[in-house]
Amino acid sequence: DGLIVVDQHAAHERIVYERLKASLEQSGVQRQILLIPDIVEMDEATVERLVARGEELAKFGLVFFKYLTITPVFNESLPDLLPESTGAALKGGQRFFQTATFFNLGLPEALFTTFSQGGLIFLDLRDRHGITQVIVDQTAAPEAHATAAQARNEFVFMVEGEVARRPAGTENPALPTGSIEVTASSLEIHNISDTPPFPLDDVGGDKVNEDLRLTYRYLDLRRPKMRRNLEVRHRAAKSIRDYFDSEGFLEIETPTLFKSTPEGAREYLVPSRVHPGQFYALSQSPQQFKQILMVAGVEKYFQIARCFRDEDLRADRQMEFTQVDVEASFVTREDIYALFEGMLKKLWKDVLGTDIPTPFQRMPFHEAMNRFGVDKPDLRFGLELVDFTETFRNSAFKVFQGAANTPGSVVRAINAKGLADLTQGELTNLETIAKSQGAKGLAFIKVEGGEWKSPITKFFSDEEKAALRTRLDIADGDIIFFAAAPWEQASNVLGRIRLESAALLKAKGRLNLPTDQYNFLWVIEFPLMLWDEEEKRYLSAHHPFTAPVKEDEPLLATDPAKVRGQHYDIVLNGVELGGGSIRIHNPAVQKRVFEDILKIPA
Repeated sequence: DGLIVVDQHAAHERIVYERLKASLEQSGVQRQILLIPDIVEMDEATVERLVARGEELAKFGLVFFKYLTITPVFNESLPDLLPESTGAALKGGQRFFQTATFFNLGLPEALFTTFSQGGLIFLDLRDRHGITQVIVDQTAAPEAHATAAQARNEFVFMVEGEVARRPAGTENPALPTGSIEVTASSLEIHNISDTPPFPLDDVGGDKVNEDLRLTYRYLDLRRPKMRRNLEVRHRAAKSIRDYFDSEGFLEIETPTLFKSTPEGAREYLVPSRVHPGQFYALSQSPQQFKQILMVAGVEKYFQIARCFRDEDLRADRQMEFTQVDVEASFVTREDIYALFEGMLKKLWKDVLGTDIPTPFQRMPFHEAMNRFGVDKPDLRFGLELVDFTETFRNSAFKVFQGAANTPGSVVRAINAKGLADLTQGELTNLETIAKSQGAKGLAFIKVEGGEWKSPITKFFSDEEKAALRTRLDIADGDIIFFAAAPWEQASNVLGRIRLESAALLKAKGRLNLPTDQYNFLWVIEFPLMLWDEEEKRYLSAHHPFTAPVKEDEPLLATDPAKVRGQHYDIVLNGVELGGGSIRIHNPAVQKRVFEDILKIPA
């Protein structure tokens, strides 16, 4: 850090090194690229073989590419670093350069590079669409050639010239523009640049501290990866707009400044200059506005809406985020499923070029919790939870027996196949995760060398062991985790253990989770109400306007906990993409939900 090292084979390189070092110390640059240039002489066939293997070498952190050949203008390439007397000292050396190829070992791939050869200067010129090779001929365009000799990384140029196919054998299949080149007739420098504080390629840029990248955000956004992100976002937004337009929806913009409303997340407040002491709230979502639109008879509304919530950051949520906001009148859940499956199918095809099958799989909430311990399961791998409540109802192991005979509690297990060799630190971390979900500990059995290793197995009967072995498909190298607790807590504990076990198996190379495998899932039939033990009352699982499943409406008066709601989540590979609900439109039902169940004055 803070130092460029130059291999010192000759006196003039020592001069370059000292000038570079002094320059960097004066500028206070915190990080620089390690440069180890070397001069080698070889025939063209050898050169081409090395260049062809550049991608292979890059996998080992070594970038190897033809950077400069034959430099009659070498003195001019570092004018601010070399003392005037150096020019004369280098004249003899130029003859050597005329028969040599100069390679740079260790310099990350430049997004704008130059090299010269026999009166020609080659520029790799980057714009939004990629890199194009520009040739500047000293004989045909002497002024442009003189300007090109001043080229440095990240200089901004305007080039005019003739586009032509590259000569046979010189094409670059790695570039979209690799079959053509531009012969410049004029070249103008629009702006110059200092040496960037970090590499502007994807590999080098990803290794840089994010704070530095954000400080120079305008440079970070020049990287191909970041540009692709912007392009993908643009194509996704366009695809969504085109889809809803074709379905007869109106895109309607709603206000950002609104009055503060109760419930929901904390809001950002904006003081009013016109009305001192009063505040606007930034909209958490267009919830009330779209209800107004439905009552007004719009029927089909959508918006790519900006939302603001003053809540703690999460991996998938910031205080300011964007959502596809949709509202429709006179629809059923089946209409909504078909609508959004169509949107996602078009989106994946337009942006990724991938056909995804529809309709999507559907899974009731309780099935998801019973099998995977979470209401947004990743279906790319198994490791399913198995219930052993009945098996341990008369067990000699009192912990399991007590849970099995307590109403609402369960005994459940999961087989993390092939993970018996986890380290003590990894096991301790899993125990910490279990405790964070309310468990007192994490019971487990390791199966190694045909032996079940655990202090709890001495309490198990042969019948209990046989049930475990059969239903969990236990084999050598497995580790089985248990949870004996109330149903929701046991599900949450083993749900987290399942995800962490999958991450460990993936890190050890024993589980493959393809990033191009898209397992879409509707999670449906959530409970309408949840009992809050502290407040001794029911709370809405989604929101108080969610409609109950029609056939469950009679249960509102007798057993609200068993009522299913008409709300749904769309899940992809363990990530909740979105959710929604059918709303109550019957005043009598809404009144009952408010007053009789939620104890909220209607």
